[in-house]
Amino acid sequence: MVNSIQAIRGMNDILPSETSVWQFVEDTVRQVVQSYGYQEIRSPILEKTELFKRSIGEATDIVEKEMYTFLDRNNDSLTLRPEGTACCVRAGIEHGLLYNQVQRLWYMGPYFRHERPQKGRYRQFYQCGAEVFGISTPDVDAELILLAAKILEKLGLKSYVNLELNSLGSTASRATYRNELVNYLLKYQDQLDEDSLRRINTNPLRILDSKNPTVQALLQNAPKLTHFFDTESQNDFEQLQKYLTQVGIKFTLNPCLVRGLDYYTKTVFEWVTTELGSQGAVCSGGRYDGLVEQLGGKPTPALGFGLGLDRVVLLVQQVKKNLPLNTPHIYFISDSEQTFQRSLKLADELRDAIPHLRVLMHCGGGGFKNQFKKADKSGAIFALIIGEEELKTDSITVKFLREDVSQAIIKQVELAEFIRGKF
Repeated sequence: MVNSIQAIRGMNDILPSETSVWQFVEDTVRQVVQSYGYQEIRSPILEKTELFKRSIGEATDIVEKEMYTFLDRNNDSLTLRPEGTACCVRAGIEHGLLYNQVQRLWYMGPYFRHERPQKGRYRQFYQCGAEVFGISTPDVDAELILLAAKILEKLGLKSYVNLELNSLGSTASRATYRNELVNYLLKYQDQLDEDSLRRINTNPLRILDSKNPTVQALLQNAPKLTHFFDTESQNDFEQLQKYLTQVGIKFTLNPCLVRGLDYYTKTVFEWVTTELGSQGAVCSGGRYDGLVEQLGGKPTPALGFGLGLDRVVLLVQQVKKNLPLNTPHIYFISDSEQTFQRSLKLADELRDAIPHLRVLMHCGGGGFKNQFKKADKSGAIFALIIGEEELKTDSITVKFLREDVSQAIIKQVELAEFIRGKF
């Protein structure tokens, strides 16, 4: 017997029983971002490795440990995209979309990181991203956060997530703070864990969000980033908080929220949940005012977020009671070649007359009893039957599969109006 081939670990199939929830989430995201005036952009799954080394930072876990990188036949180093912002910026620069322009862009698709797979954290994962270019003022920070909040609200998740907010200040003020933090931590090297010791010379701000209780205890007396803010960063952060308060967005200030990518400046934020165990972040983002210039473009203020669709789907499945289904509305049954041909034509006319109606034809033959069993198993609301008698009289029999209602016989020309009235 030939051995079967299984999917790569951490790269999961999404089965028909799950895709209806995925479609609900994706359709909701699409509707909300478009209602805010954002335009969709689509980028390749493969990019040059240099793009992510220059944007994310060579000292980050993503670049050091997690990227799927290989040499192609031309000996070029290519990488499966591990995140979306750098791809969006690259495309914007390449096609002249960013300089002296305001752009509100969004995208959705698969991304790849070689991590240890666990619930809500996969090697192929899915994200929706939204990015804004060309606006430096905190009003657009507020709008972007409100956009993310609206998506979560429309998905029915508002009461299951909390917004955490912080500012990293300007690049200059953060550099000054970085030196002070390193000087403080070096005094306690013997109490730092392996990850913190590795990061102290490469990315010390990541130590602030360490999950190690000992490290967190040390950080209680560490210098605070807010004490090093320049005036503009301080004013922008205070104004952002006012905007969010005015529109009723509740938030918690988290001075240890730094995000894992090197390109962030000023505003950073995360929506977190306690419903999914350790993988609590469902939406994260912030400002990256220096990234466009860093990747070869003109200086351009920018900000964005990534919404983790895998975790959002898990959360929807966990907390939402009436999940959407893709079961058919109607199951067509016939008992001969002639009645099947008539059913085939009627089914297509019905699909044309009522958009979004899901109509399933019985194929493969079999008696009425067998067909009714399959109609019931399909989850359809109605079975529409055309037998020899219906063929002669141009009628159709409607059997209600989910209600205790007597079946009805109607004229075929009245079918579309009858079905439309039931929805």
